[in-house]
Order: sequence, then C-alpha cells, then structure tokens
Amino acid sequence: METLLNKKWHNISKEETISLLGVDPQKGLDVFETEKRIKHFGENIISSKRQKTSFERLLLQFHQPLVYILLAAGSVTAFLGEWVDSFVILGVVIVNALVGSFQESKAVKALKSLSATMNVEAVAIRAGETVRLEASQLVPGDMVILRSGDKVPADLRIFSSKELRNDESTLTGESVSVEKNAQVVAGEAVLAERHCMAYAGTLVSSGQGRGVVVATGNMTEIGRISGLIDSADELETPLTRKITRFSHMLLLAILGLAGTSIVIGLARSEPLSDVFMAAVALAVGAIPEGLPAAVTIILALGVSRMAQRKAIIRKLPAVETLGGTTVICSDKTGTLTENQMTVQTIFSGNSYYEVSGTGYGDEGDIVALDKGITPRENLSLEECVRAGALCNDARISNKNGRPSVVGDPTEGALLVSAAKFGLNYKDEFKSLPRVDELPFESEWQYMVTLHEQDDGVVAYMKGAVEKVLNCCFQEVLPNGENGALDKQSVIEAQQKMAAKGQRVLALARKRLPADSALERQDACMGMDFLGLQGMIDPPREEAKVAIAACQNAGVEVKMITGDHALTAQAIGLMLGLRGSDCTIGQDCPVMTGSEIGELSDTDLIEKVGQIPVFARVSPEQKLRLVMALQARGEICAMTGDGVNDAPALKQSDIGIAMGISGTDAAKEAADMVLTDDNFATIEAAVEEGRGVFANLVKFIAWTLPTNAGEGLVILLAVLFGASLPILPVQILWINMTTAACLGMMLAFEPKEPGIMDRSPRRPDRPILDHVLLRRVGFVSILLLVCAFGLFEWELYNGASLEKSRTMAVNAFVVIEAFYLFNSRSFTRSPFDLGLTSNPWILGGFGVMMILQAIFTYAPVMHNLFASAPIDFLDWVKILLCGIVVYLLIEVDKKLVGKDV
Repeated sequence: METLLNKKWHNISKEETISLLGVDPQKGLDVFETEKRIKHFGENIISSKRQKTSFERLLLQFHQPLVYILLAAGSVTAFLGEWVDSFVILGVVIVNALVGSFQESKAVKALKSLSATMNVEAVAIRAGETVRLEASQLVPGDMVILRSGDKVPADLRIFSSKELRNDESTLTGESVSVEKNAQVVAGEAVLAERHCMAYAGTLVSSGQGRGVVVATGNMTEIGRISGLIDSADELETPLTRKITRFSHMLLLAILGLAGTSIVIGLARSEPLSDVFMAAVALAVGAIPEGLPAAVTIILALGVSRMAQRKAIIRKLPAVETLGGTTVICSDKTGTLTENQMTVQTIFSGNSYYEVSGTGYGDEGDIVALDKGITPRENLSLEECVRAGALCNDARISNKNGRPSVVGDPTEGALLVSAAKFGLNYKDEFKSLPRVDELPFESEWQYMVTLHEQDDGVVAYMKGAVEKVLNCCFQEVLPNGENGALDKQSVIEAQQKMAAKGQRVLALARKRLPADSALERQDACMGMDFLGLQGMIDPPREEAKVAIAACQNAGVEVKMITGDHALTAQAIGLMLGLRGSDCTIGQDCPVMTGSEIGELSDTDLIEKVGQIPVFARVSPEQKLRLVMALQARGEICAMTGDGVNDAPALKQSDIGIAMGISGTDAAKEAADMVLTDDNFATIEAAVEEGRGVFANLVKFIAWTLPTNAGEGLVILLAVLFGASLPILPVQILWINMTTAACLGMMLAFEPKEPGIMDRSPRRPDRPILDHVLLRRVGFVSILLLVCAFGLFEWELYNGASLEKSRTMAVNAFVVIEAFYLFNSRSFTRSPFDLGLTSNPWILGGFGVMMILQAIFTYAPVMHNLFASAPIDFLDWVKILLCGIVVYLLIEVDKKLVGKDV
C-alpha cells in the first residue's frame, strides 16, 4: 500500500487506478478490507501539531529582559525588608503580564478548521451496497457517489460523471466552477486543470458523478496544505523585533549603570543595604515599566479604530505591522474584483455593444459602440440576450438585501444583461415555457433548451464559440431576417473580447415545428447565430483608488491568483498595477505558476519585485512568493479567502482574510479579517497602522527621558555620595501614574496630515532615529538639572529629606506634563495642531495634577511613599521648570524637526 503515496492519479487511467487500489468498481471494498485499510492509513481526518496552552502563554509574558530586571529588583528589595517597594515592583510585573496575556493573539486554529472541512457524511459503495457513513471512515479504494450540493469527502479519481461541476475556489482560487470528467490529463497539469480529480473540501455545484478514494487525511491536497501551515514560520512582527532589540540594548545599559553604582558605593565603603537600594533605584528608574502596557493599549485603540473601518484585528501587533507594510499581495476574486460575473461586451448583428454596471443588480444599460445600430433597433441583439436568459438554469435572488446568483455565476451574468436590455427573465419563461432541454456536457460544450411559442417551438443554444459556430450556417441580422454568417468576423470579435480577459459565450437559435423534440444528433444542425456575450468579474472601483493611494505611498501591490493569466492581466491593467520599474501589459509580463516552478529560489527573489501579477499559482507557490519577498527585506501583507491561501497568510508578516467569502481556515490563519472583503479597507487599515506607529513612537520618545533622567539622578547622587533624590517606590509612582494619565493620552492623537504621502518605514529602521535620540538625551539632561537642582537647593535651605524628594518627584511629573504637549508632534507646535484636537491630553493633565496633590498632601501617601507637603512658592519653582523645558523643546523642534 505504500506505493499508493504521492502518485499522480490525474495521469493514471481508470483501469490502472482500479488495479493499484485493488477494488471492484461495482461492489466496492468489503468490510474486512476497509477495517484493514483504516488501521493502515488511519482515519480520514487532518492531524495538527500541539499548540501552546493559556498557562504557557502567560508564562511567556515573563520571558523578557526588562521583566527579569524588575523581578530581580523586587527580590532584592524584599530581601532587604523594603516590602512596600517589593510589592509595588512585583505588582507592576504581574499586571503587565496579565494585560499582555489577555491581549495576545489566540493560538492558530487553522488546522482545526481544516479538520472541520472533512467532518461531513459521504455516500459510498461497500460490499455491493450503497451506504451513508462519516467521511472520517473512508479509506483509499472506497467508491464514493457525488451529487449536487455535496462536499467532497476525500481526494477522488473520477470514474464517471454527468454534468458534474465542482466549485474549487477555496482550493485553487479559480472563480468559476470546474467541469469534471474521467479523462486522463497530463502529469504536469496544475491543480486547477486536473479535471479528472475531485478534491476534499471542495463543493459539487451541479451534476453527479462517481469516484474512487485515492487519498485521505493528511495525504489529501487539503491535508498537504495543513502541513504547509505547520511548516510556515511563526514570524515576529517588526514591532516585536524592534522592542526586543531595544530591550536588549536597554538591559545592557541598565546592568552597566547598576554595576557602576555598586562599584562606586562599595569603593566609598557605604553600607551594603544602601549600595543595593541605590542600584535597585537606578534599575527601576531606567526601566520604562509603563511601556508594555502602553504598547498594548495603543495597539488596542488602533484595533478599535480599524474595526470602525471594517478591519477586524485578531493579533495586536498586526496593527503596527500594517503601518510598515511595503508590499501587499492580494487575491483577485472578491478582493480586487466584485466576485460577481458581469457581461461587459456583446457582439451581435456585426456591431459591438458595451454593457454598463457591475454585479447582479440590473442597474446599467447597453450602449452601441463605434456608431453601431442602437440596441432597440437591433432585433438580433434582443434575441441574443433573450437566448442568454432562457437557455439558463440560474436565478437571481436577494440575500441580505443584496442581489446574488443561485447557480452558475456565468449564467447569472446572462440574466442580468437581459434585464439591462429590458427583458425580465421571469416574464420570458412565462411567455416561452421550457418543454425540453439538452444539458451542458463536456463532450459537446453547449446547452440547448426548447421553448413553446404560438407558432411552434424555438430552440436556444449557448456554449463555447467554436462549438456553436460549427452548428450555424446563417446568422440573424439586425432587422430580424436571416443572412449569410461571416464566421471570420465572429472569431475576430471573440479574440478581441478574450484579449480583455473576458469569458466569451456564443448564442444561437433554431425555429422548429410544434411537435419537435430535442435529439443530440440533430440539435446541432441548422442553428442561426445570434451573437457573443463577453463577461468578466470586474474590478472594484474603490480598489482602483486604493491601489493608486498605496502605490503613491510607496507600497507595492501584487495580484496573486489561481485564475487564467489572460484574465489576471486584464484585471491588472484595469486596476493600474505596476511593477518596481514597469507597467503591467507593457514592460511587465504576467508570471504563471509553471514559470515560478522553473525558477530557483535565487532567481525568484531577484524577479519577484518586478512582476505585479502572478496567475495559475498553487498554494506552495503562494507561500514561496511571500518568502521570496521577505528575503528581499519586504514587510509583506497577504490577502486570501480560500484554504489554499492559509499557508501564505500564516507565513506573511500580516495575513488578511476575507470576512464574507473567506473560509474558517483562512480567517484563523490570518492576523486581520476584512468584514467587507474590500481591498480599499486594506488601504484604510495601512493608514490607521501608520497613525498607530506614529503615536507609539511619540509615547516612547516621551517616556524615555523620564527613565533616563531618573537613572542619571540616581547615578549622580551615587557619584557625589549624596542622598538619593528619589526612592525606588517614588520612581515607580512617577513611571506608572504618568504613563497612565499622560503618556496614554498620546494614543488618542489624531493622524497628522500627509501620513499616506510618506514612504513606508524600512524594516531595518530603528524605532528612534538619531534626531529623536538626541531629543531624548536633551530632555533627560533638562530633567536631571531641574530635579537634582531643586532637591539639592531644598536640602541646602534646610528642608527635610522627605520634602526635598517630594520637590524632585513633582519636578519630574510637571516637566513630563509640559513635555507631553511637545510630543504631540515632532515638527508642529501644539497650537498648530489645536489645543482641543485631542481633549484627552487636557483631561490627563488635570487628572495627573490631582494625583500629585494627593501624593503631596495625603497622610496615607506620606506613609507609603515617604512624601511631604510643599508650599505655593515651591509649586511656582516647579512650574517655571516645566515652562522653560517646554519652550526649549519648541525651539529645538523648529531647528530640527522630523516626521515618523
């Protein structure tokens, strides 16, 4: 049985398949053989690898360099008997861990969703009887019966079919249902062209058939995709990578400073407890304790804003990742296009007509091109659209107030084109009731319906152009009479429409006596040609605008689809896609999956940046394209809706799934879900992401001077052998209250104008560049001078140690409050932005001052934080420090300003 693995079943005849599987196609497998095979192959389910538990994810929140320092500081203070300090430090760590664990993304559930696709019933033939059983009990060799509406339970080699068509869009990306038959296809045929195979998880859209199971569980195509999801890397986002790098740098600096303070203290022969308290104070002061919570809250607010713009974020860091996206790889159907087949061109009576409007609504019109005969004057055109409506099994219904098609999308498009001409298909069916039909079969490639009318019957035909033309000797002229058929002009019209990526159907009719019946052998004789209708799934208008905005913002957009190359190229042209140095349709060719397969990884990495459209792409190739872009240093966003998209969604820096048409597997593998399946929403989310990152940088640039200033104050005190101007517990009070009341208000800062006119941030660019680092250093020195100066001044003038420290603490808080207004923009003054454009800033300022009053004057705070009351003149000194710092930063901003 091991020889059955990895066979190209689409390239093996029915007879050889039976022989290899050892099955009687009429009787199927017997009970003993099925039991033997299920033991050998296992159940027909998809297994998944173990995911982290909630407890494991909580423990990982403590696996951060800065948290290690806080834990060590908390332990040292507890050892020294400073229980208040210890409990406050450890409390901060635990709160941050709980917040991070709560907001962290849920474990990937894509594999469970894939398994759910197999959780269906199947009809099989066993021991000569037809039985219904759970799909999980199927084994290779089982004979399975397929009917319209069934979900295919395993990978099948088709044995027989009757008008069998499968919707394989979730697996291949093909937007139109695929005809299935038993004919062998070439071994190198891509998944979408293996017409003799039915794959697990796809849907039987029409007809019926019979096939033999050739693969189950993880050996199916959908199981193979689950393996790709497992193998896709769990990538860190650019933000988490930068925060990690920043944390390591900060860790080294803190350990260096703390070690220096210990060495200096020991060299001065100071008491060991004082030495360690100074080191703890320095470490606690240098650590931005509020940063983890701030990052989480700023990202969470971004999530809320994006939800209002129809983008649901499943994983918090994805908010920031969007802002740094450099390439968006988008699926075609439903994201860039309407996912509604629409007739756009009609050729009838030797004239071309343009059909306006998109989708399955009847808004639109039919207009003559090139000064042709007007639609109402062309009787052949009227018959052409009537034929499309009557030789048709689809219906239009309203689903949630939106027109949708029940049946084949191409047939739905024909109903709509008739409606735009002015024909109601329901009225047409009443006046010309169907009395007979020859359904579409792959062997004939056409469909014929027979309709009763007053003076006899009329047969309408639709199908492939070459097949219908072979049945016609004459054509219906615009005046309604028959004339000689110019087949060459029809072929030229077909080629012209196909060049636009349109799927072209030909229509014809034949009038017959009243007692006539349809017979396959003579139905194709003596037809009168009516015309051609060319249809396409048209691009969304808002997607064109969004793509232009993205490209203007330096974000490349690439289309990756399972559809035909010609269709993909036509859509790419309409959308205005372009490569890094060329335009689609001119310098840039469309690259197909087979061409990708011929390229080495090195060649693909080199060429992937130049090509804007990829067609007939398999799941492995989508994954490979994403990895190639990432190898070029790109931050890659990937959109998709099918099971076939899930591996690439997981591998990309940010996976984006469709909320309406997307499969559960795609949604669970993604970081973001679009509730409207619209590419324009991605562009809006990128804008929001840039705003979120800008606010995050503003917070970091605002909070770091406090930590650096606190560390410098402690270090200076150690160097001079002076008393500590601020205690560890006071440092924690400053850091946590200011972060919550002041810094968090920057999360509500509106996006600055022109944010989408900037180029995307490069992945290797640090969070703070040299300009912002210089400003952080400048503000840190100002804080050092003001806080240490006030502390020493008060001591010099006879104030108590508690009052002097209270002055230093309030100096830090007030200067931070004034600097907060500076930090609203790195280039504009708060007056240019409008003082009330972010009312949260003013509210936070007020709350912070109330808390400082409590810190300064409440007796309970005196006991907990060793604070003391200060008088009015002391507040004047502190406020003057804040105003001076504010003015100096505004001057610096005018001299050296830089956007993020």
